[in-house]
Amino acid sequence: MKIGITCYPTYGGSGVIATELGKELALRGHEVHFISYALPFRLNEFIERIYFHEVEMTSYPLFEFPLYSLALASKMVEVIKYENLDLLHVHYAIPHATSAYLAKQMLADFKDLKIITTLHGTDITLVGLEPSFLPLVKFSIEQSDGVTAVSRFLKENTLTNYDTKKNIEVIPNFVDTELFKPNGHSGFRNHIAPNGEKILVHISNFRQVKRVPDAIKMFEKIVKELPAKLVLVGDGPDRSECERLCRDLNVCDNVKFLGKQERLVDILTSSDLFLLPSQAESFGLAALEAMACGLPVISSSVGGLPELVKHNETGFIAEIGDIDRMARYAADLLGNERKYKIFSENSRNRAVNYEKSKIIPLYENYYEKILNS
Repeated sequence: MKIGITCYPTYGGSGVIATELGKELALRGHEVHFISYALPFRLNEFIERIYFHEVEMTSYPLFEFPLYSLALASKMVEVIKYENLDLLHVHYAIPHATSAYLAKQMLADFKDLKIITTLHGTDITLVGLEPSFLPLVKFSIEQSDGVTAVSRFLKENTLTNYDTKKNIEVIPNFVDTELFKPNGHSGFRNHIAPNGEKILVHISNFRQVKRVPDAIKMFEKIVKELPAKLVLVGDGPDRSECERLCRDLNVCDNVKFLGKQERLVDILTSSDLFLLPSQAESFGLAALEAMACGLPVISSSVGGLPELVKHNETGFIAEIGDIDRMARYAADLLGNERKYKIFSENSRNRAVNYEKSKIIPLYENYYEKILNS
């Protein structure tokens, strides 16, 4: 198949999954064309049958705001027409599904283009529920030829909040378990915890919905129970607030802000526990990658996280903001070597269920189903 993929090229989970999906499809013999305003950050190596088409933006004094959705639709038309794509797979509803619909209408006399939209989370649970966007998101979903969601929670949330009867296929996120796997200790661990401290890690885009301050408050309680370090990976709007909180709680010496990192495997395999106290999480890709490396997860009981994290088996889940309970769970687990080993093995075994070789064929089969419908 010749497949077009549009995604946000940044560090968010939707961009990661879209990029990894495209890479795997290319390795399976399909021709993949990425269409976005920048090269996806995980598309940092040459792979045969993968092509990138940049959406170019032009500034005019007449327009107060950039017209990205229109420029994207125009670039989609160009690529679809001249590369003769079979289908367009867009990730994240706004504005990608809307631009795809516009491109489809522009190409109506040329071909019956099939559009598949994958819903990832905040495009539905936060952004899409804004009154100014809700009708547009609903329209784009219903006009797509196929729609997938990354969890059962997100599917049900979409059907309810948008009052739609659209058939939505659940295809979960996936992980490369040959890349993300337990690998013993590394020089990174010796650098962060030279005295054998336990290492807790959190990875996110530091948006308010991730509740990164909760991870720091949790750690402040944990470090009173046992020697530990907290590693924070990523960057975003809440980072300055998190750095201030570390100073206020007097834990700066034990908290390391690493900023955005591409080599997550080394960090995860050197750590002991993953913290994800989010306010909303439709799947939890970062948690899945951590579990594949053998890390138990302490998370909030929101969205799709209970579908991934099995309470008292691969980690623990608690109500949003219940910092005391999460801290107790973490300290108890890290302080019990035998229990920790069982949880670590359970986490790895759970992650293998989401191995890419099991999930990618689900997308291929869905593509064929939509193309033949």
